[in-house]
Amino acid sequence: MTPVHLDRTGAARMVDVGAKGVTRRRAVARGSVAMSPTALRALRAGALKKGDALAAARLAGIMAAKKAAELIPLCHPLAIDSAEVRLHLAASRVEVEAEVASSGKTGVEMEALTAVAAACLTLYDMV
Repeated sequence: MTPVHLDRTGAARMVDVGAKGVTRRRAVARGSVAMSPTALRALRAGALKKGDALAAARLAGIMAAKKAAELIPLCHPLAIDSAEVRLHLAASRVEVEAEVASSGKTGVEMEALTAVAAACLTLYDMV
């Protein structure tokens, strides 16, 4: 069986989803950034030199969800109905959860995963 992202000759192609019906799609992805107790205290206190890392991470995640098709080869560009990034400060890390929803012909898993990756990268950069 030929993988769906390859044609009969082995060349990359975007999968044709034209015949699929429009359905409500939702995906949740999770990740985390581990950090030192000192860094976590500064984050909790809002005392980071680079500013509000939590707000920046939320925005970065939402923006990344909207740009997933520009970053990931063969990913379909989607009209996203909603994107939310939630952050939880745990004992030794920040837990990141992204939820993305759309009404379309293909899922929003890549958008949720991209949101988590960007939020985690932003936290790492700012802490």
